[in-house]
Amino acid sequence: MAHPGARMLLVAAMASGQGKTTVTAALARGLVRQGQRVRVFKCGPDFIDPMLLERACGATVHTLDLWMVGLQACRRSLAEAARDADVVLIEGVMGLYDGTPSAADLARAFDIPVLAVIDASAMAQTAGAVVRGLRDYGPVQIAGVVANRVASEGHRQMVADSLRDIPLLASLPRQARKLPERHLGLVLPGEVDDIDAILDELADQLHLDAQAWQALTPRLPEHLDQDEAIPPLLAGKTVAIARDAAFCFIYPANLDVLRRLGARLCFFSPLADEAVPAGADVVWLPGGYPELHTEALSRAAHWRGSIRAAHAAGLPILAECGGMMAVAESITDIEGRSWPMPALLPGRVVMQQRLGGLGSQEMPTPAGELRGHTFHYSQLDTGLAPVAYTVKHPSGAQGEAVYRIGSLTASYFHGFFASNPLAAARLFTKEAP
Repeated sequence: MAHPGARMLLVAAMASGQGKTTVTAALARGLVRQGQRVRVFKCGPDFIDPMLLERACGATVHTLDLWMVGLQACRRSLAEAARDADVVLIEGVMGLYDGTPSAADLARAFDIPVLAVIDASAMAQTAGAVVRGLRDYGPVQIAGVVANRVASEGHRQMVADSLRDIPLLASLPRQARKLPERHLGLVLPGEVDDIDAILDELADQLHLDAQAWQALTPRLPEHLDQDEAIPPLLAGKTVAIARDAAFCFIYPANLDVLRRLGARLCFFSPLADEAVPAGADVVWLPGGYPELHTEALSRAAHWRGSIRAAHAAGLPILAECGGMMAVAESITDIEGRSWPMPALLPGRVVMQQRLGGLGSQEMPTPAGELRGHTFHYSQLDTGLAPVAYTVKHPSGAQGEAVYRIGSLTASYFHGFFASNPLAAARLFTKEAP
C-alpha cells in the first residue's frame, strides 16, 4: 500500500519566547507515545533546539533554511520525511515573519500550514486578533492555534472563542517545570538529569483537540531526484572530530557531507583529556561551550599536547567558533579569570555579556561560497591579520575574520557543509583558504 503521506505543520509565533520549542517538543513526544512516527526539523541556524527536539521525538533533527540549506535540499528533506513518517513538525525561528528568509517564506515555499503558538498568559480575546494578523499579513495558511500558559478552562475557552473560524488545536497550562533556559546561548539537554521526565510531563499537559487534529490532511510532496554526486575528495582520510559538552555544535548534515566526500569519521573528547586519535589525517574542532569548561580544558594535558603535535605535523585543523576559542592562548571567562589554552592561534579570547556576532554569513573560497552563520558572546584579541572575511547575509557587510596559521584555519564562522561540499572539502586539506 502506498504511503498516504504525513501531517505537516510549521510551528511559529509572533515573537521569540512564546513557547515554540516547548509546544513542538510536547507535541512530538505526545505523538510518539501514541505510536506515531514523528520527524522534526528546525527552521534557521540553531544547534541546541535540535538537540532538545531530537530527545523529544527520537530521530535526528535537520535544519531547514531557504538560504543556508537551499530550496531544493529543503524540498528533498521534507519529501523524504513525509514518506517515512506520520507527522512532520518544523519549529520556526523568532517571529513568523522575522528574518530573510523567514519561517513564513519557508511555509509558503512548500505550502505548509502554520500552527500558531500564542502566549496567552497576559491576554484572552486579543489572541484572535494576533492570530488573524499572523495569517493575513503574509498571508500564510493557518492550520490552528496552540494557546500556551493558559490559566484555566474558562481562559482557554475565551481564547478559543476569539479565534472565530480558526481552530484551537491544542493548549498548555502554565508549566511548573520548564525546559532548560539558555545561558549565553543555552543549556544542553543532556546536562538536565530529568529532561525526559519534563518532556513527558509537557506531553501529558498538552490538551490536543483530537477532532481538529484528525481534520488535518496528510500530504506527500512530489518525488525528487537524489542529491548530486559528490566527488570523493576526502577518500582515505580520517577526520578526527572533537565531540563533547564543550564541542557540541555539529550539524548532522555536516557529518553526512564528510562521509559522502569519502572521509572516515572518528570522535574524541578534549574534556575527557583524550588525545587527537592516532592515525587522524584531519582535525575538526566544532563550536560549543569551551567557556563553560575552561578549567577542565586548561588541565587536559594529553589533549593540549596532542593538538599542538597535530599542528606541528601539518595536519589540517578546522577550528570553528568554540573550537577557535579553545586553541587560542587563553580564554578569560565572564568572571574575569584567565585560563591557558594550547596557543595554536596567537591572541586571547575574552567573554562578554553582550552578543559579539549573530546572523547568516557566507565565506568566500576558491571553490565558491560556503554558507553558514555566526553566534558568539566572546571576542578574540589578536595581532594576526585575517586571510579573509565572511560576508553578512543579506546586507553584504563585512562579517567574521578568517585566520590561517600553518595548517590551522580558524574563525567564529560556522559552515554548513552541504551548501557547498567542494568548498567544505577544501577546509580539510592543506589548500584551505
